Amino acid sequence: MDHLSGYSSSNKAFLQAFFAHGALTYQEARPIIAAIVNANNADDPDSRECRPDQVSEEMFSDYIDKASTAASLFDYEVRTTLHQATKERIYALVNTTSDPQTQLASTYTPEELSFIKRVLDAMFEKFNHPRLEALCITEMQAIKLSRPPRGGQSQADDGEDRSEAPADRGLKHSEVETVLESLVEGGWLDISRGGFYSLTPRALLELRPWLIHMYNDPDAEPGEWQRIKFCKACKEIVTWGLRCSDPDCTLRLHDICQEAFWRSRRGTTCPECSRPWTGDHYVGERAITTTEAYQRGRRRNGGRRSTLADEIVHEQGGDEESEGGEEDE
Repeated sequence: MDHLSGYSSSNKAFLQAFFAHGALTYQEARPIIAAIVNANNADDPDSRECRPDQVSEEMFSDYIDKASTAASLFDYEVRTTLHQATKERIYALVNTTSDPQTQLASTYTPEELSFIKRVLDAMFEKFNHPRLEALCITEMQAIKLSRPPRGGQSQADDGEDRSEAPADRGLKHSEVETVLESLVEGGWLDISRGGFYSLTPRALLELRPWLIHMYNDPDAEPGEWQRIKFCKACKEIVTWGLRCSDPDCTLRLHDICQEAFWRSRRGTTCPECSRPWTGDHYVGERAITTTEAYQRGRRRNGGRRSTLADEIVHEQGGDEESEGGEEDE
């Protein structure tokens, strides 16, 4: 990569750090860049220490631009989005050639990959329907998915029968916890203070084509309800945001997009169904935690949240009996 214009050992070190993190914000990158600058100046007695707060946005942008150019040589590109909940701008290294199953297969066993697929199915199918668009999962709900459902072998993603494949023995509870922790550390899942797991911005950027292929109907009519939904303003996937009060309406907005969207329209009437936009119907974790049933359950359980999400999902008609995994011996 030495032939790249202006690409130095500092840029190489930053790219290595970027690959290690998978995704970075400006604030997260500042101490990394400061450490790189100080390491390069270690032999210069006249140099002054670079503090993280001295790393400017212009300096950061230059490192990002050079990282993007260099990463393209490895079939990666830098993509950026805003975190739907924190509103921070995220920069992620996204693989442009291999699918998510290929990437994860180098880290996880076949049983773990099957479990991860069941988690995604729960997020985007079981806990995602017109009455409740949770798009997240708790650890307790994940443990219920530790073993495949009864009724024989599952189908492969391409529809082929897996009857000749080894039986999926499932995971123990401790293995479920380990996989979830690994997915968080690897930048695929976020876990909120409320204990809900959801896809990270980096995962949404990387998995976007796959999620649409897996969970949306390509033959659906325009305006028909789909499992993967997009913000009317920015056109990105919504897993944390706001929805129309009409369960069948398809209008979705990120919190961070709604103010500019409604300001441009000079009104708050839903352009899809003409209902008044109330701003208190949610997509994501808040679809559960803002319900009266959830708040009532927290009061009843002394603030504990152990089974509250299950209760809300069941009350909203989206829960079915799941087979739990075996306890650790």
